[in-house]
Amino acid sequence: MNTHNELQSTIADLVVKGKGILAADESAPTIAKRFKAVNLESTEENRRAYRSMLLETPNIGDYISGVILFEESLTHTTDNGIPLPQLAAQQGIVAGIKVDKGFLPLAGAAGDNITQGLDGLAERLLLYKEQGARFAKWREVYAISPTNPTCLGIEANAETLARYAAICQSVGMVPIVEPEVLLDGSHSIDRCYEVIEAVQHAVFHALYRHGVIFETMLLKPSMVIQGKDHPMKATPEEIAEKTLKELRRTVPAAVPSINFLSGGQTPAEATANLNAINSMAGNAPWLLSFSYARALQEPVLQSWAGKAENVTAAQAELYKRAKLNGAAQLGQYSSDMENN
Repeated sequence: MNTHNELQSTIADLVVKGKGILAADESAPTIAKRFKAVNLESTEENRRAYRSMLLETPNIGDYISGVILFEESLTHTTDNGIPLPQLAAQQGIVAGIKVDKGFLPLAGAAGDNITQGLDGLAERLLLYKEQGARFAKWREVYAISPTNPTCLGIEANAETLARYAAICQSVGMVPIVEPEVLLDGSHSIDRCYEVIEAVQHAVFHALYRHGVIFETMLLKPSMVIQGKDHPMKATPEEIAEKTLKELRRTVPAAVPSINFLSGGQTPAEATANLNAINSMAGNAPWLLSFSYARALQEPVLQSWAGKAENVTAAQAELYKRAKLNGAAQLGQYSSDMENN
């Protein structure tokens, strides 16, 4: 199969009505923090057991079309010896891989960061493909302050995302492009809108310059939400209205799916906001879906806490959250469903 056909096949398997993507690609420090919250040590065996449990959830492929894995998970197996990418495929789920190497301060742009990992990326992608991954994800982060992100920060991060995406497509891997505008801070929803619009304009200009094929990529953006320390909390309808306005101004119709990150929202908030976006989307050209980590996993981890006797209950929590977000992706979620 040539690279173009590979890309189209992967997009067809990922972009499905009523389904979204499970982000299970937490870095070592992040998963350690999540485990610590339930008094669990972040050993490789605990990480293997946890991520195996997620993918062994019965019928999870009903609502999940793709899973983003951390590098070590590609080589992990279940207790029965099944590699996790193979287990995902058995569930009808496409395995993907986080390929960035984290971020550092961007020189010359105080308060801004830049993500590392472009060196040797093509070679790494070919190895990940052999291990069963069919798509990749790269995250750039943008903090909001009165002076950030700077023009340099916006341009440099856009260029990095575009280089990553072009390399992915050159080897037949679908790129998920993730420009995450952080919720940290006391900024207003209008300031968030202003930043996300500027960021995504720059990202798509850079993607175009680098020859990235919009039809065979996915966007993983932030919703337009006020900073978590802002005194006024926006309603799901306000968030949906501003998010849709910004997307219509910045994202080409050729992009098949926009899979939002949850970015610090609670599980119920992330679902309610996704539902509001889909309820108000009208004839939007893209599938408007989810690629959640904590908003899918938080109740699962609390229920599991590393104990074998809790696996069934924890998997029930994952299935429930996936099902509710699947409903939200169709605009059919209501808060009453949280209690069922």
